[in-house]
Amino acid sequence: MKHLLSTQDLSLGDALRILDTAEEMSAVSGREVKKLPALRGRTVVNLFLEDSTRTRISFEAAAKRLSADVINFTGKGTSVSKGESLKDTVQTLEAIGADAIVMRHWGSGAAAQLAGSGWITSSVVNAGDGTHEHPTQALLDALTLRRHLARRHGTGPRGTDLSGMKVVIVGDILHSRVARSNLWLLTTLGAEVTLAAPPTLMPVGVEQWPCQVTYSLDEAIAAGPDAVMMLRVQSERMHEAFFPSAAEYTRSWGLTDDRLALLESAGADDAVIMHPGPMNRGLEISAAAADSVRNTALEQVANGVSVRMAVLYLVLSGTETAGTPDLVPSAARRPEA
Repeated sequence: MKHLLSTQDLSLGDALRILDTAEEMSAVSGREVKKLPALRGRTVVNLFLEDSTRTRISFEAAAKRLSADVINFTGKGTSVSKGESLKDTVQTLEAIGADAIVMRHWGSGAAAQLAGSGWITSSVVNAGDGTHEHPTQALLDALTLRRHLARRHGTGPRGTDLSGMKVVIVGDILHSRVARSNLWLLTTLGAEVTLAAPPTLMPVGVEQWPCQVTYSLDEAIAAGPDAVMMLRVQSERMHEAFFPSAAEYTRSWGLTDDRLALLESAGADDAVIMHPGPMNRGLEISAAAADSVRNTALEQVANGVSVRMAVLYLVLSGTETAGTPDLVPSAARRPEA
């Protein structure tokens, strides 16, 4: 594959190939030397025109573990802040030697525009574009869920999908690129997705999406999901009041201590809590829920490096062969979960 722009574009085979490659990459974390020579001599540019901690650092770690050269570029303190266009910026980066551009941009559709513009020949990886999509976040979430399902069944995760899993995505659906990417990917992988949010934070036309919609978080949790994914309230994208107050939002839509207890009683015995981060403790999630052993937030971060290694390898390796590459010697692998 040349680019990764959207999970909506991924077939089941594409998704499983990325996840299975990520399993190969994760074995590197268990080695004494956490590096592979797979992308030696290649240059990856992280072009982040919106603030980021986890995604930017994760892509940097992923590229370095594959032995690529990494250039980190932000809008602050560069010619972008002087008014330079995206076209001129990316052409400059490619002239410097970029083989892949990992881009986060405030504009929805910016990554697709860049990939289809003809301005550059580099591979483009979407690291979040406005309220549109965040495909690698959804992939790392799927990897986390797949490993969780494998532990439940006592099997290996490779080659399997998420058939039968029930996932509830809660909160600011309207502004969330994470929710959209997860909806498309988890549905492709066979999971049943429910979106739970106040009417003011549901997108127009959501009834046409391949999911269930509820306006009661208590009902969604009482139905016994396998995973509850809490979303951050994106106040920086809100230019009007979408709910009466923070306290009212928490009362109706926060994963409070009471709802944590409800999940533990109504959900599967090993139901998990997910969060893309950063968590707003006391708003969408209580401290007890954030610190619960059910919370996979840190596992998601760790899996993010493996997923992004897989994506960078696949977009830059030039291989289109079927199956999953055997990247890690068998002696270095960790046992299946």
